[in-house]
Amino acid sequence: MLSKKAREFAEGPNFAVLTTLLPGGHPAGQVMWVDCDDETLLLNTEKHRQKFKNIQRDPRVTVTIWKSDDPYEYVEVRGRVVETVGGSRARQHIDQLALKYFGRLYDNSIIESERVILRIRPLS
Repeated sequence: MLSKKAREFAEGPNFAVLTTLLPGGHPAGQVMWVDCDDETLLLNTEKHRQKFKNIQRDPRVTVTIWKSDDPYEYVEVRGRVVETVGGSRARQHIDQLALKYFGRLYDNSIIESERVILRIRPLS
């Protein structure tokens, strides 16, 4: 279950860093848009990206979200990718994120492969 603070940060227009593990074991971090439901963090990526390949091999991740108006206020969520959702739901989700962060739909011309939602459940 997400903490109240994690949910608050994920619902706002705040950026996150997703940390995954590369094949050799080194951590890799990427700045991303973030969203949530009642129980999980939701991130959206494409299947050809290294971060997606990393979570397929090892679903353990850390997500750090910081307040857009105060980067010293942040929350860290350690967890696992428990589900990936593709197809039209993932495509609609990236539009929702683009509206949240930029007030417009996502640019179709920059999509290189299938969009996918990463559903991340925090560790207990």
